[in-house]
Amino acid sequence: MPADSPLLQAYRGVRSERLPVWFMRQAGRSLPEYKATRAGTAMLDACLTPELAAEITLQPVRRHGVDAAIFFSDIVVPLKLAGVDVEIAPGRGPVFGRPVRDAADLADLVAHDLPDDALAPIEEAVARTVAELGDVPLIGFAGAPFTLASYVVEGGPSKDQLRARTLMHADPEAWRTLTDFLARLSGAFLAAQVRAGARAVQLFDSWAGGLSEADYRAGALPASAAALAAVDGVPKVHFGTGTALLLAAMRDAGADVVGVDHRIPLDAASALLGGTTPVQGNIDPALLAAPWPVLERHLEQVVEAGRAAPAHVLNLGHGVPPETDPGVLTRIVDWAHRR
Repeated sequence: MPADSPLLQAYRGVRSERLPVWFMRQAGRSLPEYKATRAGTAMLDACLTPELAAEITLQPVRRHGVDAAIFFSDIVVPLKLAGVDVEIAPGRGPVFGRPVRDAADLADLVAHDLPDDALAPIEEAVARTVAELGDVPLIGFAGAPFTLASYVVEGGPSKDQLRARTLMHADPEAWRTLTDFLARLSGAFLAAQVRAGARAVQLFDSWAGGLSEADYRAGALPASAAALAAVDGVPKVHFGTGTALLLAAMRDAGADVVGVDHRIPLDAASALLGGTTPVQGNIDPALLAAPWPVLERHLEQVVEAGRAAPAHVLNLGHGVPPETDPGVLTRIVDWAHRR
């Protein structure tokens, strides 16, 4: 892999002639080829079938010409591989057969572990992908322990993570036991991807925006730091939604780059980060459905604001909506590369 990849340069704080761009959730639901590939295959089965996971990861690179592939998987895959009863319910998301509601539930959960060969399908899928990517780097990913803990305690998706936040305060020891366990799984998941050829990693904390900075630093940061510390030698990106007040804390968890959602301009985000941290983001996904002149003005604003940081990777402020016209994403890549 060339050391001068525009993405890897930006992740290390160096601006290149080309503005690198990729999209969260670029591999998947917005692409007709993805729907054809996934037809009749459950989500977790697709994630754990190396040839399918590799093919889906490669599809947006072929179509859009993005500067990075993001490994196609799901944040609950490490739990599934450890033998935890979890499935992806269509239209809902991860659902756990036995949520953690008491000490017995917690003891049962943390007794799970990854068998020696559990991550072999992940490593094979990454290796297959890297072999096809050529000069395009692959980004590995995992879910952050707080977000995973929220799913585990709630039993599924939740708008406010009330049970998880209650546990964090009501029983800090149990919370630490839970998040330490999840950090080990996410860290192992990231490390497997790097071993197989991923050139950067991103830790997703979808629900961290529900925390105050004090609660994040006390109850989420230590486990995220442990997950990120499981890999070395590659750039590490940390992203969350609704986390404008947490950006510095997320950087302090061990990130080299901070992903910024669409709720705060990149220049304001960079100021909160002390002007020394590369940023990634933050096109508003809602504008992907707007007329091109409206979207283009927004792109100009995002790129201009990104100049406040040492380096900038153009991305969305969250994932690609499923109804997005793929042609719009290709047009954004072409636009960014002509700058």
